[in-house]
Amino acid sequence: MNDTPATAATPVVPLSAPRDGVPPVLLLPEEFDEAAEKLAAGTGPVAVDTERASGYRYSQRAYLVQLRRAGAGSFLIDPIEHPEALTSVIDAIDGPEWILHAADQDLPCLRELGFRPAALFDTELAGRLLNFPKVNLAAMVAEFLHLGLAKGHGAADWSRRPLPADWLNYAALDVEVLVELRDHIAEALADAGRADWAAQEFEHVLSRRPAPPRTDRWRRTSNIHDLRTPRQLAIVRELWTTREEIAQRRDIAPGRILPDSAIVTAATANPADLSALVRLPVFGGPRQRRQADRWMRAIERARELPDAQLPPKKAPQVGLPPYNRWDQRNPEAAARAGAARPVLKTIAEDVGVPQENLLAPDVIRNLCWEGVAADQTVDQWLAEHDARPWQRELVADPIAEAIDSVQS
Repeated sequence: MNDTPATAATPVVPLSAPRDGVPPVLLLPEEFDEAAEKLAAGTGPVAVDTERASGYRYSQRAYLVQLRRAGAGSFLIDPIEHPEALTSVIDAIDGPEWILHAADQDLPCLRELGFRPAALFDTELAGRLLNFPKVNLAAMVAEFLHLGLAKGHGAADWSRRPLPADWLNYAALDVEVLVELRDHIAEALADAGRADWAAQEFEHVLSRRPAPPRTDRWRRTSNIHDLRTPRQLAIVRELWTTREEIAQRRDIAPGRILPDSAIVTAATANPADLSALVRLPVFGGPRQRRQADRWMRAIERARELPDAQLPPKKAPQVGLPPYNRWDQRNPEAAARAGAARPVLKTIAEDVGVPQENLLAPDVIRNLCWEGVAADQTVDQWLAEHDARPWQRELVADPIAEAIDSVQS
């Protein structure tokens, strides 16, 4: 498949502004209703994008929703003040296919607002199925349309009001050519015989259940592995939990409340009192001094815990152990993995699709760990674990043969 982008021989023309100019930001219910009428009168699929403020806010809510449809134009919708008034817009685009780039990133915050697509085309996921080395929006637009998108504000604080003009230009460009991009990618998928693969993948994205929340999220604190004692880990846990409560209540990204580095520093130092705490880096700053009592109480709670309630040095195992431990824990599973994983890698290379898209890593891990019951085939097992028909057609028989070779 496509190992090198065709744009290497084709000049890329900068696309610095929408062809019809940047549309106004819609804030009021009556403006939403007017946009809904235009969208409903448009034709074809609807290009959809959102902007969030992940590095600035605790929530993952959408602070701007961008829509575009042929015959209707582009719309920038501010959903913050009147989210309840979005019903007319939601109804207007309920039915047509939605085009998103990396839909997994946008669908959660859209669903929070009440938007739910009936059909989907994900240009980023399609790029993976076509085996392009770069599948970000700018790369895909350059590859298929030979246009260069003006980028640079994706990680901005989109909760800011009013939004700067150059940010709005960037937001409008994200849907400006998404419909045209979708058409070119759909043609490439059809030419490659992968249109049905893509349709199955898009349906899977729409029907996939949200992942369960992680346990012991505090253990993901940066540099926590430098700590050596359960008591230090308890301090991290209490400071992390306190920070989480503040961040959620104030809707501020946790790292902006207190950086991970300060949490680990406090756990290492284990300050005896408030004066010792505020002598530590970060804690002595003006903003942290106002919260110093609260941080100190968290440290004291950890210090007062009985040994039996301290967190273990190693996190309790969630899910399967790493492959390199299977020989001791489950030799039969290790043998199955040793036979099946190289086969999967070879198929991915031969077909020209990323291995993680050919079959999800968790699926092959669980298959090798559990094995297949005597009255069940590998194909049946894969079907019960959400593998799509196109994936099973490619991998079920070769994996079955590989597993049989080490079990016979």
